[in-house]
Amino acid sequence: MKIVAVNAGADVSGAEKVLAQLIAVAVAGGDEVVLACPEGNLPDIVDPAVHHVPVPLSRLGRSRGRLGRLAAIAGLPVSWWRTARILRIAARDADAVILNSTFGLPAVGLAFPGHTWLRGSGRRRPTVTWLVHDTIHSPKQKVVALLGTHAITRAVGVSEVTAASVRRLVRRAESRPNGVRIPATPTGATTTDPARPVVGILAVLAAWKGHDVLLEAVARVPEVHLEIAGTAFPGSEDWERQLRGRAAQPDLAGRVRFLGHADPAEVFPRWDLIVSASTSPEAGPLGVLEAMAAGVPVLGTGHGGTAEYLAGGSGRLVPPGDVDALAEAMRELIHDPDGRARLRDRARQVAERDHDLTTTLPRMLEALTRA
Repeated sequence: MKIVAVNAGADVSGAEKVLAQLIAVAVAGGDEVVLACPEGNLPDIVDPAVHHVPVPLSRLGRSRGRLGRLAAIAGLPVSWWRTARILRIAARDADAVILNSTFGLPAVGLAFPGHTWLRGSGRRRPTVTWLVHDTIHSPKQKVVALLGTHAITRAVGVSEVTAASVRRLVRRAESRPNGVRIPATPTGATTTDPARPVVGILAVLAAWKGHDVLLEAVARVPEVHLEIAGTAFPGSEDWERQLRGRAAQPDLAGRVRFLGHADPAEVFPRWDLIVSASTSPEAGPLGVLEAMAAGVPVLGTGHGGTAEYLAGGSGRLVPPGDVDALAEAMRELIHDPDGRARLRDRARQVAERDHDLTTTLPRMLEALTRA
């Protein structure tokens, strides 16, 4: 089978890690894979057997200032059209096209406009699937989706709530949850220093990830120390500066560490609690699953894939953006070792049962390449 994988950007976050893992499974199974994405970091983490085809998709997040952003928006149709031409060539003899990015939908819609794509060519149209890493809820997402979902054969959401968010746009939509590697034994902290409990967050530094909400909550729980693991994407540097400025204020000074990129295996053993504070709904947060598998109690916001993954006692949920609720839940869990142990044990069971990477990846790849 020949597969063309399409990604709208080349920066690496959770969605790109999942794509790289899927590509590795496909290559190991003897499939030929072409990766179509802009120049950047993503091609460096995929299997060396994969052929990279650069595409000129624009990234609004890199634009500086109002004029730069307006210029980037004006250039979007041209970048979509140029990308569509490249995709048509790359997928000429492909069996399946996998779109890994919501914001690549307009280009895919232009490249594969239903049956007209092959009219008169004598060639078979490939299966075009969308691996949905966004719980579609904002007007911008909905507009972008409308520009390309006519080309989609099937959508596969990384959680059921994500699949449900696109069922009005794509007739065939199903869910295949994300997975992670399950360590042989839990690695999370099992004892807490009452004088210095450590809370962590593992997420890219973007406004919707809720770092600002978490900082305000930590300011209200003076015994807590916070470690922020993650880096800012290009274009989000101002947001990182704002977070660092807030962390330097007197009520937080000395209690917040910015770790940059961090290996979960290195930070989980010292974290008493991990927080997923996203103010917009996550689709299938890998950081939450990694913590569940490692035995780190999770406190998350009660929407999107986070709520789905933490259902049934696998974690504690609070309303998104609610500083008071987040602070109170954090305080209660920090001072309740038995409660944390219950969350830790239940989450580990769920991770082993439903989110083992060795099972989830083949099931996800099968759904994405099925005719």
